[in-house]
Amino acid sequence: MLVSPASAQTAAPVQAAWRLLDYVAVDYPEAVKGGQIASPTEFAEMTEFSASARERISGLASSSSKADLMRRATALERLIAAKAPADAVGTAARTLAADLIAAYPVPLAPAVAPDFARGQALFNQTCASCHGMTGDGKGPKSVGLDPPPIAFIDKARARERSTFAFYQVLEQGIDGTSMVSFADRPPQDRWDLALYAGTFAFPASKVAEGERIWKSDAALRSRINMEKLVGMTPAALATDIGEARADAVIAYLRRNPSVVVPQVAGTLMLARTRLNEAVTAYAKGDRKGATNFALFAYLDGFEPVEPMLSARDNALMVRIEGAMGALRAAIAKGAPPTTVREQARALDALFGEAETVIAPEQASGASSFFGAFTILLREGLEALLIVVAMLAFLRKAERRDVMPYVHGGWVAALVAGAATWAVATYAVEISGASRELTEGFGSVFAALVLLWVGIWMHGKSNADAWQRYIREKLTTALNARSAWFLFGLSFIVVYREVFETILFYAAIWTQGNGGAVLAGAGSAIAILAVIAWVMMRYSRTLPIGKFFAYSSALMALLAVVLIGKGVSALQEAGYLPVNPLGGFPRIEILGLYPTTEGIAAQAVMIALLALGFGLNRRTANKGAKA
Repeated sequence: MLVSPASAQTAAPVQAAWRLLDYVAVDYPEAVKGGQIASPTEFAEMTEFSASARERISGLASSSSKADLMRRATALERLIAAKAPADAVGTAARTLAADLIAAYPVPLAPAVAPDFARGQALFNQTCASCHGMTGDGKGPKSVGLDPPPIAFIDKARARERSTFAFYQVLEQGIDGTSMVSFADRPPQDRWDLALYAGTFAFPASKVAEGERIWKSDAALRSRINMEKLVGMTPAALATDIGEARADAVIAYLRRNPSVVVPQVAGTLMLARTRLNEAVTAYAKGDRKGATNFALFAYLDGFEPVEPMLSARDNALMVRIEGAMGALRAAIAKGAPPTTVREQARALDALFGEAETVIAPEQASGASSFFGAFTILLREGLEALLIVVAMLAFLRKAERRDVMPYVHGGWVAALVAGAATWAVATYAVEISGASRELTEGFGSVFAALVLLWVGIWMHGKSNADAWQRYIREKLTTALNARSAWFLFGLSFIVVYREVFETILFYAAIWTQGNGGAVLAGAGSAIAILAVIAWVMMRYSRTLPIGKFFAYSSALMALLAVVLIGKGVSALQEAGYLPVNPLGGFPRIEILGLYPTTEGIAAQAVMIALLALGFGLNRRTANKGAKA
């Protein structure tokens, strides 16, 4: 909300007066034409509405603006009584309504962007019987109604109506008509309905053109926020950009209202809304619904801004992640409703801190550089260690002919990462669940492969065992299928890190400081290149036994790290349960997350590695005795 709301006692009469003035501005042309009364019924209504608006303004609390508002309300009544031109009455009514809201602020915009699809479903359920499925006012129950239901497809009328005007009608109803109040419905339902009702006169065929105009006009985007979108009329927008362009933009924005909401504010507000819904569902005994809402609060509300928050304040990001996991665990265990409510309240406070940290004005060149540098260095190091170890192994085995497959895997991963960036930035928004599942299953797959590779390398750490392997199997072991397997492993481990990195970079890039981001990325790439060169050069001088011993230890460590990260990502996607373990540290670089499932998975991985290494030693000892 962009203005301080009036008190509850003040808000109702202000909203009622605003709605009456809006009706006068829209309907007066039907009452008076050419200085003559065209419709006695409409004229009587205009006289009544203007007087009622003045009465409501007179009852408002005293303010420095009240006297002027009263004077202008009286002047509006006189214009109507004198059968003044429609332009004069419309201008007087609209400016009075706008100044009334400025003097007595009330909520003019929804807390969360309205949902077009939900608005359509609600309209079909509750409104279409009178207004018609196409908004033509000819639904099956419209027969005999006096006055008849409004035809939303009437473009002349629709150009003069804002979404807020529709919302006001839904909230208060219209006396003397079949239009009842929808005040018993949640405010968000009314906003969804109001938005959808305002789309009938602006067909879907104009959406593509409206999207093109919106994305190409930075000045237009800077002028329209959520309050402006729901408060302005298409006619008002037409005075700025022309009628044809305005119709197209309205068609697009009313079907896609979320585009006017900054990502940070929008997603965290969505997280708060879903948390409230989770608490409400849980209090009603709907544990499944509460679980889903809590999961959506993370995937759709918090996860999209997690990369940016991690770059700015990783400790706060960790606290929020842990608190959201704890909330889902409390719901799953059937904790008392008061406990769940307190946890949600604590999360809401953390979201407030996050909003401050990731606000655009907090972005600086230094923070952007440091975020880009640490993210790429951290994510790139894991993939680098695996790929370099594979290349070093192939060189030790004198199988350089297979090395292009490994190089092809990581190059293909970079290309796929670039395509992912394009899709995530320009085509569609990658959902939170998709992100977590990609990271989760990619990590688990890589961990299982590294389990096998680590045990295999450990078995060859004995020089005699390696020589026997060389003589007996290596010439045929790395066949075409094995080579493509190495390609796949190289692709998976690199793409997983690239995928996560581009999500972080996309978040940082939107905050500006592009030069600092590129500098941070370049610095990280330079350090990774040095690490790769040192590893490759040092591996040449290592005796074959030590090379495989060190490599097997590295593969084992990475397997444990990746299985921990994979389980954590699948938990965040809702595919695995979450049972927090108090007292355990969270060490992301080691894949250690304080949950029963994550630590158990790492413990199983360690046990399998220990078993494999133990069997290798037993086999080696038997070979030595023989």
